[in-house]
Amino acid sequence: MSKTFSLEEIAKHNKTNDCWVVIDGKVYDVTPFLPEHPGGKKVVVNASGKDSSALFWSLHNKAILAEHGPKLYIGELSGSSSSSSASSQPSQPTHATPPPANSPATPVPPPAPYGSPSNPAPTPASNSSSTSSSSPTSPTSSPRSTSSSNSAPTPNTPKSSSPKTDNKLRVIAAKSPSHFGNLVPYGDPTWYQEWHSPYYNDSHIRWRAAIRQFVEKEIAPNCFAWDEARGIPKDVWRKCYQAGWLPAVIGPPWPTEYAGTELMGGIKPEEFDAFHELILIDEVARCGSGGVLWALFGGLAIGLPPVTLFGSEYLRQKVAGCLRGEKVICLCITEPYAGSDVASLRTTATKTEDGKHYIVNGEKKWITNGVFADFFTVAVRTGGKGMGGLSLLLIEKDMPGVQTRQMKCSGVWPSGTTYIVFEDVKVPVENLIGEENQGFKYVMYNFNHERWGIVVQAARFARVCLEESFVYAHKRKTFGKRLVDHPVIREKIAQMARRVEATQAWLEQITFQMVTMNKKEQAKLGGAIALMKAQSTLSFEFCAREAAQIFGGLSYTRGGQGEKVERLNREVRAYAIPGGSEEIMLDLGTRQAMRAYADVQKSKV
Repeated sequence: MSKTFSLEEIAKHNKTNDCWVVIDGKVYDVTPFLPEHPGGKKVVVNASGKDSSALFWSLHNKAILAEHGPKLYIGELSGSSSSSSASSQPSQPTHATPPPANSPATPVPPPAPYGSPSNPAPTPASNSSSTSSSSPTSPTSSPRSTSSSNSAPTPNTPKSSSPKTDNKLRVIAAKSPSHFGNLVPYGDPTWYQEWHSPYYNDSHIRWRAAIRQFVEKEIAPNCFAWDEARGIPKDVWRKCYQAGWLPAVIGPPWPTEYAGTELMGGIKPEEFDAFHELILIDEVARCGSGGVLWALFGGLAIGLPPVTLFGSEYLRQKVAGCLRGEKVICLCITEPYAGSDVASLRTTATKTEDGKHYIVNGEKKWITNGVFADFFTVAVRTGGKGMGGLSLLLIEKDMPGVQTRQMKCSGVWPSGTTYIVFEDVKVPVENLIGEENQGFKYVMYNFNHERWGIVVQAARFARVCLEESFVYAHKRKTFGKRLVDHPVIREKIAQMARRVEATQAWLEQITFQMVTMNKKEQAKLGGAIALMKAQSTLSFEFCAREAAQIFGGLSYTRGGQGEKVERLNREVRAYAIPGGSEEIMLDLGTRQAMRAYADVQKSKV
């Protein structure tokens, strides 16, 4: 049982060589910490011998107390229930010592997935009247075609569990929805805060709880350290698989053949749908680091689908370890000469005289995960000019002639943004993905999913900026009153909130179409997803700027209370440009609408 102290006794400990403070009913002997305090000793000594909770929380976040508190804690304030006022503080990452970015995976026995009976996730307050129905998803694709015609590519039929398709709405807690999280207004999607939703069922609630537990334990406390280290430890990917969620980033259906049937939260593979994937990306993005997200699944989400959908069984087996966190894969499209203009790529793959190999030469730039990758899904030119001459090859890191170096970028540091050179790389023809000169179609096939994933991330990052600003504005005082009491600050918060909630509503609407439409029908979502990507990144940029204005100098300082806001400001461009720049997305959305309108006009004739 903890020792207790009265305020009278604590008041005696207010000197440089004997310094105690009270924070939220807990007593800390901070004497050994005084030499380390960045603001000097006197500011701490002046606040000692009394309850310093208000002053502490006006200057610090939970990360500081989590990092130093356990070493300095000596007891409780008598008569205090230690009901921490910090409970209203948003969860903040602690700054762990960064392990080497290229440290080898540590062999550990696979634990039960988070949320399973032997490793339960925290159970949110839930309503027993919640409707729990199977989540529909797109039907399984037809068998792979061997035709080289210009028709849409037909992906491999996955051996996986896929739910039946229906259009029933899933209403959670029809009478009184449950709440979840910190309940900061606009800090989470509305269905977390006792609003009704037609999109989610009990499996989504369990999945959400398990993911939040994992993120707060395994990811959020390490973001600052991984950011500074420019990478994440190799065994983190393995932990994500063992927890039961890594394969989710390539989208439904769950790949049971290569990833097993153990999913986080105890959900069944056949329940997994696009809303589970949305929840996963959204919850991980709460860490406030695009670099960490891209490090964990940036390469996997876009580099693996072309292989699993269009590659041979030989290639699918070769890369299956990526789903289990054993290997890393990336997508190599962009070059120094061409980005969004995929049809103009220059990297060449020339077949040898014996027809057994391709010789690859060229460069790729801004490749996410490239410096960590074991496999590269590479767009190469095997034919003539334009989109009809492109193919995809699976190139392996240990093939002679592959060179990678990490680039120095403004943000997303842990993601391993890479410049890659291929010099006379000899690639077996068996590593051709799908058919020769059909690569452009394979790249385009996954673009909607890639852009949708960027939207989910950007939407949550905008929300992170809003949540951080809302909380900070309630504790920071200027000119004798809280920031939030100034009308100009409230206007900023309101402008942020309306953008965040509008984007979220559009995102959920589009996600529902992804769940209920088959893949062919989803082609018509391309224009809307393009516009939504522009909407999300423009909203993210707006919220990042406004948050920086609210945080002031703290938003210009790495670490501390403004850590997330400072980092996200650096990462805005990493979302506005990749996957199609805002200008191209806006134009694409309009051109798609024009094409649809022309079809309508023709049908009237």
